[in-house]
Amino acid sequence: MIDQEKGILYLIPSYLHPESEVSVIPSGNIEIIRKIDFFVVENKRTARRMLRKMGFAEDFDEKKFAELNKHTDPVQIPDMLMPALKGNDIGLLSEAGPPCIADPGSIVVSYAHSKGIKVVPLTGPSSILLALMASGMNGQNFVFHGYLPIDNKARSQKIREIEQLSKQSDQTQVFIETPFRNNQLLEALLRNCNEGTLLCIACDITHPSSEMILTKPIRFWKNHKPDLHKKPVVFLIYSR
Repeated sequence: MIDQEKGILYLIPSYLHPESEVSVIPSGNIEIIRKIDFFVVENKRTARRMLRKMGFAEDFDEKKFAELNKHTDPVQIPDMLMPALKGNDIGLLSEAGPPCIADPGSIVVSYAHSKGIKVVPLTGPSSILLALMASGMNGQNFVFHGYLPIDNKARSQKIREIEQLSKQSDQTQVFIETPFRNNQLLEALLRNCNEGTLLCIACDITHPSSEMILTKPIRFWKNHKPDLHKKPVVFLIYSR
């Protein structure tokens, strides 16, 4: 049960790109954020910069920031949410896009539910959903795989598996890669997928000038390979 005397855990989406337009984040979010004194973030410095871009004008010295990232020990989670147990609202802010989607925040949300803390997701951009929306692929049956294996052999096998799964289940396959390995993943897709399989490359989503979202067969991409090095990209494949 939700305890009304406890604070609320707000899930705060952030910009997908440092140069995204300010309007990408709904103006109503900042009215909520201004009332929050406690934040859980991946990186304090970048979180403060992101909040400033959203229009947060308050003094950061009066706010408390706890860092949650891959180095965080799970035993620290109760301390992060202690303010909510005492009646204070907390904001969980991602580095890019919505918290908890391809993001470490889910452990905090899970703990909040276990303690009867109300969880409220705020509206904002999601690169995964925006890419799917714009891909022209099946939006009713899809799966997000996160990161594919780094090892070349394992990655090739995984690509063939999900391509076959797409064909058998009429299912869009969505995945991402660390930006500096994007070109290697693209080469692996071109080597392992059938020429008729559709590949959508969604790059720099919400960037005002360099955004590219394009769905074409593998045979097209073999002759028109974009340079995706160090760019935020969502990959989608669909085989019929």
